[in-house]
Amino acid sequence: MKIKIILFVILITIISSKGNVVKAQDTVWRVFDTGRLDSINSGVLKEKRLLQVFVPKGYKPGSTNKYDVLYVLDGGNWNTGLINKVQQFLEGEGYMPPTIVVSILGIDRNKDLTPTHINDWKTSGGAANFLRFIKDELIPYINKEYPSNGDNTLWGHSLGGLFVINALLNEPKTFKSYIAVDPSLWWDNCYIQKIAPDKLSALAGSDITLFISGREGQDGEGMKIATMDTVLNKFKPAGLTWKHINYPDETHSSVRLKSIYDGLKFSYGWHNGQIEFHPMNGIVSKDKPLKVWYFGDTTKAFYTLDGSQPSIASAKVQSEIDITDAAKITVKQFTNRARYDKIKTGDFRVEKPSSPVTKQKNIQAGGFHYAYYEGKWDSTTNFKQLKPQREGITTADFDIDKLPLKNNYALVIDGLLQTKEDGYYIFVLDADKGSKLYINNQLLIRWEGSYSNRTYSYVLPLQKGYYPFRLEYLHKNEDFKLRLSYLTPGILNTKEPIPIPSDVQYLAR
Repeated sequence: MKIKIILFVILITIISSKGNVVKAQDTVWRVFDTGRLDSINSGVLKEKRLLQVFVPKGYKPGSTNKYDVLYVLDGGNWNTGLINKVQQFLEGEGYMPPTIVVSILGIDRNKDLTPTHINDWKTSGGAANFLRFIKDELIPYINKEYPSNGDNTLWGHSLGGLFVINALLNEPKTFKSYIAVDPSLWWDNCYIQKIAPDKLSALAGSDITLFISGREGQDGEGMKIATMDTVLNKFKPAGLTWKHINYPDETHSSVRLKSIYDGLKFSYGWHNGQIEFHPMNGIVSKDKPLKVWYFGDTTKAFYTLDGSQPSIASAKVQSEIDITDAAKITVKQFTNRARYDKIKTGDFRVEKPSSPVTKQKNIQAGGFHYAYYEGKWDSTTNFKQLKPQREGITTADFDIDKLPLKNNYALVIDGLLQTKEDGYYIFVLDADKGSKLYINNQLLIRWEGSYSNRTYSYVLPLQKGYYPFRLEYLHKNEDFKLRLSYLTPGILNTKEPIPIPSDVQYLAR
C-alpha cells in the first residue's frame, strides 16, 4: 500500500532535532578530569604562577585541531570546576565549541585584580602588572604549548569582574569576549566608570563582546553596575556588542551559575539549530514562482539570490523566500565570532519540465518493487549486477523495521510514480550516507547528512503522467532511519509532506 515509514513533517523534524546528538541512548559516564597542572615563571610579576589547563576531551596529541581559550580568574575548583561543567553542557547543546579552559590560580587577588591603590586594601593596585603578565607572558605561553587558535575569552567574578572591565578598557584587543560577573564597580569611588568615556573610543571596530551580570535588590545596587550602563549607553562605540542582566533572588556567589551559562552563550551568539530551508535545491519553471520555506532561527540571518556572500546589509531572512527565476540562495547567519558564522546555499536551475513516460500495459498499482541486500555498501555499488537476499512489494504490510538486519544492508526500491497534477513536487528524504533518490532517471538527492543535517529536499516541476522512480537506501548507522515523503501541487501550501500513497506506486511486471 505504501512505504511504511513515519509520517514526516519538515517543521517538527527540524525544530526538534539536536545539533550534537551523538548517542542513541543515555550512557552513564564516570568522569574524572583534573586538567594539567602547569606553571609559568613571570618576569613581570617576579614570581612563579600556577595554572590548571583543561583541553577538550576530544583532543588527541599531534592533532592539528585548534581551540578557543577561556581564561578564568580566581582559578581553582571554586570557579573553574563550575565553569567546566557549564561549558561542557553548552558544548553538548550546540551553543559553543570545544574550548580550552585556563584556570589562573591566585596568590593575592586584592593586588592582582584591583586597578588602583586604596589605603584600606594594603596590597591593592596591581592590576596593570597582572594584565601585562596575562597579555605578554601567559597568552603567548598557552598559544605555544597548547592547541590554541588565539580566540580568547576572559571571565571574572567580583574583583575579577572589575579586572575584566578594566582589561577591556586598557587592552581591548587581548580578548574576543569579556565576561564580568557581579563586578565590584564600586571600587575606588567608581574608578572604572570615570575612565571609561575616554577609553571606549579605542574599541571602535574591534568586534568584541562584553557581558555583565548583576543582582536585583539593594546588594546588587551597591555594586554600582548601573552607572556603567549609563556610560556604555552614552559612549558605546560601533563594534562593541554588550549586554547586562540583573538576576533576581541571587547572592553574590550564586549569581555565578546563571552568569556562566548566559555569558558564554552571549559571547558566541550562536543560534540553536542549523540553517534550514526547504526545498534545498531543485528545478524551477520560468515565470512560475516558487516559495522556499525557512525553518531555522532568523535572528541575524541574511540572504542573497545571486550566490554572493551575504552581509548584514543584505536582505533579512523571512519565513518564506520567493523565487521567480534561476537562483542560488545563500543564507548566512552571523554570530558574535566571525569564525563561527554559518552559511548554506541552495541551487535552483531553470529547465524544461521532465516529460512523463508512456504508461506500460503490464504495470500494477499498489506498491513499488523492493530488493534487499545484506552487506556494507557505498554509493558506487551497482545493485543491478547483484542478487538480493530478499525481494518483494512495498504493500501495506511492508515494514522496513522488520527486515533481518538493523544496519549494514541496502534497500533498493523502484517502479513508476504516477503524478496526477501538473506543477511543483517537493521530495523529502531522511536516509543514510550515500543513499540516492532518482526521478525519471535523474539524480535528485545524494544523502550525505549528519545528526544535525538529516533532512534533504528537492523540487521539480512535473506533468501529469508516469515517471521512473528509484531509491537506493544504504543503511549503516542504526540511528539514521529512512523517511521518504513528498508534497504535491495540491498540498504544497500546507508545508506538510505525506508518504507516497499506494495508488500512485506502480510495479512494472
